[in-house]
Amino acid sequence: MLLRRIVLAPFSLIWFIVTELRNRMFDLGIRKSFQIPNKSICIGNLSLGGTGKTPMTAFLAKMFENDLNVQILSRGYGRKTSGFLKVKETDCAENVGDEPLFYKLKFKNKVSVAVCENRKEGIENIGKDNFDLLLLDDAFQHRKVKAGFNILLTPYNQLFSKDFLVPMGKLRESSRNANRSNCIVITKCPNNIEETEKNKILQELKKFNKPIFFSHIGYHNAIPFGKPIQQITRVILVTGIANPKPLVEFLEKTYQIEMVNFPDHHQFKQSEIEQIHRKIDTFADDQTAIFTTEKDFARLYSKITIWKLENYPWYYVPIEMEFENEIEFKSLINNYVRAI
Repeated sequence: MLLRRIVLAPFSLIWFIVTELRNRMFDLGIRKSFQIPNKSICIGNLSLGGTGKTPMTAFLAKMFENDLNVQILSRGYGRKTSGFLKVKETDCAENVGDEPLFYKLKFKNKVSVAVCENRKEGIENIGKDNFDLLLLDDAFQHRKVKAGFNILLTPYNQLFSKDFLVPMGKLRESSRNANRSNCIVITKCPNNIEETEKNKILQELKKFNKPIFFSHIGYHNAIPFGKPIQQITRVILVTGIANPKPLVEFLEKTYQIEMVNFPDHHQFKQSEIEQIHRKIDTFADDQTAIFTTEKDFARLYSKITIWKLENYPWYYVPIEMEFENEIEFKSLINNYVRAI
């Protein structure tokens, strides 16, 4: 590991110079940022990979879905289209991206969702009169637009302050840029994180002088989108997310688990699904179900009838972000959003 870092250090130095120069140009006003009209919250991170941006965005949307006109704007990672698109429930993940479709299926008409790789163009297409609150999914590095409030996420097991710039590590930009955030959320914490561990993290991050919140993923009862069965004892878990380990640990408390794991944002093929169905037809008993994540469900949604998922015991597991200090976090967000 040490030798690898020594070899990669020059490349990380080049990356540091490039990203710092770019950020400096925005800081000095040499490159201009578009100030987003109305209230806006950017949900982002400093690291590559999954840090919990999707459940965080959903948490915020749920906070305001009933009394504000909430708009989510995403790049639409992995989609085969380009430009600005409004997301509809009838869309498929290939055209709009799995995360935007996840939001639309979760909130339906209560929240508007759009995709555009150019955030400024996306905001202009939405129109300032069409939202009270704009949620920007994964836009912390997209400095061509300037949100009113920035939430920076970092995983419990891989704090940005202990990481290195790519390719030595996973940082997209130097940890000093955490100063652009308004608060830091530690994600994917153990459900009962000990005070000593929390204090270590608070000490580690106190130099940034930001409010710090601790969160974890909460899982809920699986919801059928195929043929439900009466009793489940064994689960074939099908995932295409960055880190399925927390879900596996949750389900192992109740079920016997067999994993079928694909890379993050995996676009499922019919042959892969048919292979899973053959397992059910050939080896499984009537107490075996197929579980997947809520985000993977978004990718499978348009294929339910075409690929005959409705004839098999498919379920998805809903998730929500949960906070150790939820009242304080909601108060901070409300103070920004509700301020005149």
